[in-house]
Amino acid sequence: MTTDPKTNEMEQQNFPRRRIRRSVFILPSLFTVGNIFCGYYSILSTIQGNYIYASYAIGIAIILDMIDGRIARLTNSSTDFGLQLDSLADVISFGIAPSILVLFWGLSASDPRLAWTATFTFTICGAMRLARFNIQAEELKHFVGLPIPAGGGTVAAIVHFFEDPITNPIGANLMVAGVFFLAFLMISTIRYSSLKNLTLGRKSHFSILVIALLVALIFNYSKPTLLALAVLYSGSGPVYRLYSLLRKKKPGNEIKLADSAQQH
Repeated sequence: MTTDPKTNEMEQQNFPRRRIRRSVFILPSLFTVGNIFCGYYSILSTIQGNYIYASYAIGIAIILDMIDGRIARLTNSSTDFGLQLDSLADVISFGIAPSILVLFWGLSASDPRLAWTATFTFTICGAMRLARFNIQAEELKHFVGLPIPAGGGTVAAIVHFFEDPITNPIGANLMVAGVFFLAFLMISTIRYSSLKNLTLGRKSHFSILVIALLVALIFNYSKPTLLALAVLYSGSGPVYRLYSLLRKKKPGNEIKLADSAQQH
């Protein structure tokens, strides 16, 4: 049999395109693998007593997690395999790694049984948060519950800020309460702003200015800046929920709700 020369030429032209498409689909997974490596490295660093390096690894994992999702959306290369791999990576880097880090760094002076319970609760709540996210319809404007990278990032930011391990029971018990609180936020129905859809639109000059300022602050004052960002984002959900409840309880709002109910 003889092949058509035009067909061979078309196949040769399409071959580089197929290779590019395959590379585009693999690219997000490469960042996800880097995320897994950071979680693994964080666990090893914690076991070896290098708590600062462990917190750095979790911070880098957050950046990689943001990048792989952004690339997958921009290139329209999201796959079910990539989604499952990303969830497994998040459990390691933002569930298990922060739990082990805070257990060794901040909870050694508390009751061991309470410390183990708190860290296991954090891990399982993070896994449940990911499972719920995977089966939910995508929310464009908000997340339901504290995202697990934010929970793990808050733990890493606290370790990065204080550096020295907690050796007094009072501080350790306060840290236990903080771990339980983060775990509760992850499985709660409190809404958090989604940062996935931040784009440079009409106010791009202002966005660039804010990003540049944040980069400068992180570079020069990483400890207070990262801790402030983590605490502000983690606390934004409960604060907004409380604000919404207070607005509903105002007398004027109650009258408006009653009037609207009568009209219907």
